Amino acid sequence: MSPPFGHRKGINRGSREKPKDLVQSWKKLFNYMGRYRKYIILAVMLSMIGTILSLIGPNVLKDMTNLITDNMMTGIPLDEVGRYGIIMLIIYAISAVLMLAQGIILATVTQRTAGNLRKDISRKINRIPLSFFDKTSTGDIMSRVTNDADTMGQSMNQAIGMLVSSITLFIGSIVMMTITNVLMMITAVVSSLAGIGLMIIIMTRSQKYFNKQQNDLGQMNGHIAETYGAHNIVKAYNGEEQATERFEKINGSLAKSAFFSQFLSGLMMPLMNFVGNFGYVAVCVVGAVLVIDGRTDIGTIVAFMIYIRLFTQPLAQMSQAFTNMQSVAAGSERVFEFLETEELADESSLTEHISAKGKVEFKDVHFGYVEGEETIHGFSASVEPGQKIAIVGPTGAGKTTMVNLLMKFYDINSGDILLDGVSIKKIPRKDVHRQFCMVLQDTWLFEGTIKENIVYCRENISDEDVIEACKAVGIHHFITTLPNGYDTVLGSTATLSAGQRQQLTIARAMIDKSPLLILDEATSSVDTRTERTIQEAMDRLSQNRTSFVIAHRLSTIKNSDLILVMNEGSIIEQGTHEGLLAKGGFYEKLYNSQFEETEE
Repeated sequence: MSPPFGHRKGINRGSREKPKDLVQSWKKLFNYMGRYRKYIILAVMLSMIGTILSLIGPNVLKDMTNLITDNMMTGIPLDEVGRYGIIMLIIYAISAVLMLAQGIILATVTQRTAGNLRKDISRKINRIPLSFFDKTSTGDIMSRVTNDADTMGQSMNQAIGMLVSSITLFIGSIVMMTITNVLMMITAVVSSLAGIGLMIIIMTRSQKYFNKQQNDLGQMNGHIAETYGAHNIVKAYNGEEQATERFEKINGSLAKSAFFSQFLSGLMMPLMNFVGNFGYVAVCVVGAVLVIDGRTDIGTIVAFMIYIRLFTQPLAQMSQAFTNMQSVAAGSERVFEFLETEELADESSLTEHISAKGKVEFKDVHFGYVEGEETIHGFSASVEPGQKIAIVGPTGAGKTTMVNLLMKFYDINSGDILLDGVSIKKIPRKDVHRQFCMVLQDTWLFEGTIKENIVYCRENISDEDVIEACKAVGIHHFITTLPNGYDTVLGSTATLSAGQRQQLTIARAMIDKSPLLILDEATSSVDTRTERTIQEAMDRLSQNRTSFVIAHRLSTIKNSDLILVMNEGSIIEQGTHEGLLAKGGFYEKLYNSQFEETEE
């Protein structure tokens, strides 16, 4: 039984929680980047040294300018001017090399960090309970792996490098301006205070839009994955208009959040340019007055014209850096939210390892997908090795849920399930899974050869084993008609019907030597003739195995050793086919309903 509709309705289409603090998100990111801390420190030091060297240049230019102005009437000493020029050239060349090295280091660190995040997300997916996927869309998870991680990788390098160099340049230019002329330094700072205040206000207001933009992008990916993944269903039910309406709603929200995030952050650059130009004018006016009064010289004015640019330039850079930081924070919030999702219980303490013979016991099992809403009510049954057990009942009775619990895909709320007398609570999940092979009603094939799909994750499987399994399920002849036979790649050179896909998944189960077999509506996608062929193969496959068969076509489970009849999460009848029919109860009505003809 799938999770109830009300539970599925709660699919996470994007976090609606209040956005986390920018500093908190970056702190979490830097902690994650701890393995690269020494490289980040080295890059920061290179950036600071390179920036400081660039600040020394205007001071050399001041001396060179004063040298020229002082000797303009008597003759300019070109040798000394050339020496100053060479010094400046060396300073700026060293600064450029250091900044280049810093950029290479940060690019390497940030891209490796983004790659590590994608790897951790991939590993995380295998460690979280299936219940997480009941409430989170596949598209949203894909968006975190791709869009969010890529956004972090692209913006992180610029944010860190630009922020370090701009802060160093900002502080350094203030120090150099103070050393050069205090009054002109005060003029430059005061003229820029309003711009700094506005930058801080805009940054705090725009962060929520960056978070919403990433969440809307996750919703968009989720909608597209769901809609176009089943586009034939949308077409068949004329759902194009509804799908388009939902797309336009999400797209409108995404466009709005993207507009405000980019608009508000985009305001900072022109604002800082205006502040820089205003400071430039203010310094020129004050400098001219000081020169007229004889309180400074032309060289100082020339140096200050460069310093005021160096002072306002980092303001614009910081605004851009903060924009990138907001993008990184929004992406990292969603990535770390996923990485911090509660994982499956640690099973390192479980030491029981079994090689089951096939005895299974259900003891008063209770379970619910949603807390407080029980789906399975006191399920109890005992199965002997080699028996064929059929689980039947109306849709929603809990048949598939029992199989999920048996496979330990979900943890039961109370009661117990035993394999060969050992509680599955004491057995690691991987060990439980090794005891089973299964065929589900939803087929799964990947883009690879037919042989690779059948052998999937099994070792020591010969070509003869594969061919024998395909012959048993009646698909061998079809495979031999394909261009490359069993080496034909699915998805590129071969298209299979739903029934043929199901036959391949059944063949995959047939080559598995596990002692327990699960067939969940395994013949639901095949025609009657193919079903008869597969049924014969299933009978051979079930020999010497304990098999659990879930089927709506009750005619396929007549030869079962035990039939468990479920309704509303409980076993209401059990016995053989003939015995249950003789009782004239729920099973008898369920069985006869398949042969009733609808009255005209």
